[in-house]
Amino acid sequence: MTPIILAGVVFFAVAGGIVALMLILKGDGKTKSSERLDSLVNRAAKKEASPDLLVKQALREVDKKTFLDAITPEVFKIRRIFEQADCNIKPSALFGIALALAMGGGMLTALAVGSIYVAPIGAIICFSLPWIWLHFKRNGRLKRFAAQLPDSMELVARALRAGHSLAAGLHVVAEEMQAPIAGEFGRVYEEQNLGVPLDDALKNMCDRVPNLDLKFFVTAVTIQRQTGGDLAEILDKIGYVIRERYKILGQVKALTAEGRLSGIVLISLPFALFVLMLFMKPDYICMLWTDPMGIQMLVGALVLQVVGAICIRKIVDIKV
Repeated sequence: MTPIILAGVVFFAVAGGIVALMLILKGDGKTKSSERLDSLVNRAAKKEASPDLLVKQALREVDKKTFLDAITPEVFKIRRIFEQADCNIKPSALFGIALALAMGGGMLTALAVGSIYVAPIGAIICFSLPWIWLHFKRNGRLKRFAAQLPDSMELVARALRAGHSLAAGLHVVAEEMQAPIAGEFGRVYEEQNLGVPLDDALKNMCDRVPNLDLKFFVTAVTIQRQTGGDLAEILDKIGYVIRERYKILGQVKALTAEGRLSGIVLISLPFALFVLMLFMKPDYICMLWTDPMGIQMLVGALVLQVVGAICIRKIVDIKV
């Protein structure tokens, strides 16, 4: 029976790895030169695009659903999260990768421990790995956007003082700065070129990027367009406030570094000890899932770990 299980584990692991690699490395088959040609050719088509044509194209894209698209749960605005992370993988593809990793991880855990009862633990851990990667990718992109925001505001203010319009200032940010802020400001510029009101295009950017400083910028622009005023001076003040807030945030992080490190050590130590004992003395640690009292202790430990992590996070998470 063991060779059959081993063969099944190897088969699913290799198949899941190949599928995951193909989905990650899959492109649209276009080279950089062809993309440049397409962008030059489609400029006129973009100007002639009407809302009806855009709606019909969106409906056609919705109708093209695969099996993974059908079984992928649409919760927590998952498509918006993928858009905020600038992830080139479809939600259904990442969900399929997570399922493949869960099956392989569950079988490997059961084979390594010798008990089918611990297979769900390995399956849950492996299933969560792609979503953890997505979470860190999204947070990293949002942090880069927040770090670039003061410079972009100052750049827009300089463009306004030079006599350019606000739309031209947004285009300057899209041309001169790097991703991710260049792509977001460039999208706003393209939307207003296609006929979307500038206020609505800026609000759409706020929906895509959940950043409080960006909301201040959009609110200031909206009020200035309605009441008038020196927008360049307003943007300079907002940029100054953001920079000062980041200085205070850096001091807070330095003061709470010991608490955050203590939380990481205290949370990871039981899991590291569990893995160590699992390989050194498995007959001693197996009481946690074979004995009813051990199962209760294991569930209680996990609940207390979660409660402790939440408490430590509340203590060190100081809003600035």
